[in-house]
Parts: sequence; structure tokens; C-alpha cells
Amino acid sequence: MNARPNPRLVSTSSRLSRRQALQALAAGMAGAALPRLALATQGANRAVVGAAWRGPRAGDPNFAGTLVADWEARKLAFGYTVPLPSRPHGLMAEPGGGLLVCSARPGTWLLRSDGQGRLTQQIDVQDEGDCRLGGHVIASADGELLYTTETDFASGKGKIGVRDRRTLRKIAEWDTHGLDPHQLLLDGQGQLFVANGGIPRTLADRKVDIHRMDASLVRIDTTNGKLLGKWKVADPRLSLRHMAWSRPPQEEGALLGIAMQAEHDLEADRRRAPILAVFDGEDLSIPTRENDGIGYAGDIAPALHDGFALSSHQADVANLWHPGLPDRMRPIIQLKAPYALTGWHGPADGGGILVATAYGLGHWHPSAPPNLLAWPEPMALDNHWILIEEA
Repeated sequence: MNARPNPRLVSTSSRLSRRQALQALAAGMAGAALPRLALATQGANRAVVGAAWRGPRAGDPNFAGTLVADWEARKLAFGYTVPLPSRPHGLMAEPGGGLLVCSARPGTWLLRSDGQGRLTQQIDVQDEGDCRLGGHVIASADGELLYTTETDFASGKGKIGVRDRRTLRKIAEWDTHGLDPHQLLLDGQGQLFVANGGIPRTLADRKVDIHRMDASLVRIDTTNGKLLGKWKVADPRLSLRHMAWSRPPQEEGALLGIAMQAEHDLEADRRRAPILAVFDGEDLSIPTRENDGIGYAGDIAPALHDGFALSSHQADVANLWHPGLPDRMRPIIQLKAPYALTGWHGPADGGGILVATAYGLGHWHPSAPPNLLAWPEPMALDNHWILIEEA
């Protein structure tokens, strides 16, 4: 979570910062002249984003809800807000505009709100045993079940919690065949891909015995929980964290991008570490050694026709990778603390993104001018958000 300046304080220096921010967005977009750019056409002028945030200070209360961006009016407003028990992490959109919110690792709660911001359900997973949530939740292909990443702190093993969609209660538990499972996604056949971060942790979320790291990408059969495949990168100190499909996974040629975070003992090794792995359906590879200068990607989203955008909030940059130039990675956004990303249709098909920054909500698109909307009040966005609607 990142500290945010107060958007209500409009001084000469803040106006200069905002102008410089827009210039940085424009410069980044100009530097991404990669193949297959879309042509701009008339498109949506409103976006609704599901997000989680707190006030500007570290001890401020946490909230989830929606932010409504009006691009023509250049205004960002709250749709609804839901108070949270503690820090959140992953979000899932639900029918009717509601949200399912998962607490941050080692998480103890999972809650649901409706599209008016009313809290409708909440469970405490401590009532279920020794497992704690890993931060992410998704629905099954038929929508009847939920899958949550979890760690059994009695054994240290990674687990998938299989939950009833209506009650949120766990009805089964599967092994992830690894440690520290984080994000999970469905493939085109409705099977699960899980990123095992591989970092041994205590119940207080302290990293221990880093030399035992065992990160992996696994595919799990959603009919019975059996392991269908397991892949690793060569460097055992690269933690696989967040994932995104380059296009809908049902489509031929979809790539799975995995954002990585370096856990090497030496800072010099971390700074040289790659931040992207790509799975093409058969092999897990590291396409480029170019990175963000610190070896720590926070989020990932599809961008620019089968490419990926990766945010590095500690390095104040979001980078673009594209399979047309697989050995390259180039900055498209250079703003303070870019973090949460989501794919954005923009004025035309072409692979844009929405990005949370220290200044507010920004968008990047290969065929649209940059735009930046200040936060509706002083606030600090958390790691992830989701695009719910465009109109």
C-alpha cells in the first residue's frame, strides 16, 4: 500500500507535479510504438472500478467499494464504500455490481457486499482450522464454487480452499503441491493455474528459511483436485506472485504472464533479477532479463495485443512487454508509486490499462492521449483493483 498526496491541496508545486505526471504518461505512450496498434474510435467515457483503499496514514481504516471515472468531466468519485475489518488484498466482481473481498495474507476473513455497498456476508476462516487465506479468490467456471489460496500453518503446505459460492463456507481442500500459494486463475478448460510464491512464512507473515524457497506454477484439476502439471523457473530465489492472461484463455494463443519478485540475499542480485515469466501452454520461460531496476513487480495486466504491463511501485514505473519484441521491456508509465493495474478497453480495442498512482487514477492506451484523475479524497489504494463496467 502506498502513501498518497492530498489531492485537495492545489498549490503551484502540485500543479507542476500533475503536469509532469501527464507528460510522463505521454512520453511513456510514445515510447511504446510496438506492432499492431489500434486506431482510435469513439468509445466509453465512464469506467467503474472495484477497489480497496485506506486513508493516507498507515493506521487509517480500510475500505472497499467502487470508484467511478468520468473521463469527459475529468472527475473521479466514489460509487459506494464498505468498511473492512483489516487490510484487504484480492477482489472479485459479483453480479449486480457487488464485490467479494479477501483479506491480506495471512488472511482471516472473507466478505461480500452488494452493489449498493451493503455488507451481506462475512466469515472468519479461523473457525475452520489452521488454514489462513493467501489473498486471492476466484469463482469456478460454472459459478457454483469459490477457490481461495490458503496456507495450512500446522503443516506449512499450500492449499486451495473449495467453497460454496452462496455461504462462503469451505467444503473441500486441495493441495497446491508447493508453498505460499498466492494468485489463482482459471484456464480455458475451467482448470486452475496457481502461482506458488514458494516463501516459507510464519503465522505473523515473517519470511523464514529463504534458502528453502520453492516457487512453482501448477495446474490443478477442478473435478478432483489432482495435479495436472508443475513448472518452475531456473532461479529458486524468484517468487511467482501475480498472473494475467494476455487474452481470454479460451482463445488460441493465449499467454499466461506471471509477475515475479526477487528474494536474493544480495541487493545487486535482486536489482538484476527479471520480473516476468511467460507460460505458453507448454513451457514456462523468462523472455527477457530487462527489468525495473529492483526486481520487484507488484501487479500485472494484459496490454497491447498479447503483451503485459507490470507495475513496480517501489521503482515508480510500469513496464510493457510484448511478444513482438520478446527480449525487450520498456517503461510506459513513470509516475510515483504505480501499483494496482487492470486491463482497459479505452477508445478502441488495443490493450490499454488503468493504473493507480500516487497522484490518482491514470490510464494508458496505445491510441489515446493520457489522462489522470485525482483521488476523490486523501487515500491510499491497495495492491489490486478490477474493472467492473464501462459505459
